Amino acid sequence: MRRADREITDFDELVQIMEKCDVCRLAFNDREGYPYILPLNFGVKVEGGKVTLYFHGANEGKKYELLREDDRVSFEMDCVHELVSDRDCAHCTMKYESVIGRGRLAIVPDAEKMEALTVMTDHYHTEHFEFNPAAVPRTVAMKLVVERMSGKRR
Repeated sequence: MRRADREITDFDELVQIMEKCDVCRLAFNDREGYPYILPLNFGVKVEGGKVTLYFHGANEGKKYELLREDDRVSFEMDCVHELVSDRDCAHCTMKYESVIGRGRLAIVPDAEKMEALTVMTDHYHTEHFEFNPAAVPRTVAMKLVVERMSGKRR
């Protein structure tokens, strides 16, 4: 990282940033030679010093085609945005916190789908939210076990 003074290496701090974010962008390896980036809602689970990110989607789409060909993905999430302008110096910058990383994405088996969806809904609610179980069969849940991550703050 070019700016070591902005790097975040503490595991708990990285997780705290993830918990503040509301969108995670996944980058798939596209067979056309360009990354395919997709913004998704997500949930975070920390267990035994490992981070697992959960995602959901409809039963079909390009992400599943790409996932079948290559399960390696990268992710990015950012939050706490604030524009900082100094008109006297004609200087403008942005405050932010971000986490990037990579891992392998997999479809969650039906037996684990309720847990995955619960992790996601709980990420967006201050109290536990009981969602309608009728949505489960028509929803695909995915999990990304994070292999590597880093963070940055300004």
